[in-house]
Amino acid sequence: MVVTLVQKYDPEWPTWFARLRSILAANLGDSYLAMEHVCSTSVPGMVAKPIIDIDVVIADGRFDEVKARLATLGYVHEGDKGIPGREAFDLRDEALLSALPAHHLYVCPQGGAELQRHLAFRDFLRRSPHYVEWLSNLKWSLAETHHNDRQAYMDGKAALVQQITELALQQQGEP
Repeated sequence: MVVTLVQKYDPEWPTWFARLRSILAANLGDSYLAMEHVCSTSVPGMVAKPIIDIDVVIADGRFDEVKARLATLGYVHEGDKGIPGREAFDLRDEALLSALPAHHLYVCPQGGAELQRHLAFRDFLRRSPHYVEWLSNLKWSLAETHHNDRQAYMDGKAALVQQITELALQQQGEP
């Protein structure tokens, strides 16, 4: 079977993120604090879905401004989608959608728990090649075994992702 849900690491993914960041930054101006490339495409060597995950980090009280600025680009606020501390946005502008790499956009408060989880997971994997290999092998196997069924794939990797995240958060708290 040909695996299509995930692919081997593409060294172009950081360039895709930089392109997205540039467009977003030009529109957001000074309304945000940072933009972070998170999740699997941000980890060199990681097997991943070719979709860039971006966390826009904001200070308290800036959400409405950021939401309005994103709306001018064609992003629609979708709420937290069941994950408190992370507001999801979907790009609906067809012209921009076809011109940009596939991505998920989230707005997170500075110091928020979900942002910390994303950063801890990314940073831990960037310095832990054996975990990258372990998770990559699992993801590839799940995509093959479940014939690219997204839900089965996500369910199959959930326990290992949770284990890595917990380990990453524990290490993050160490002096």
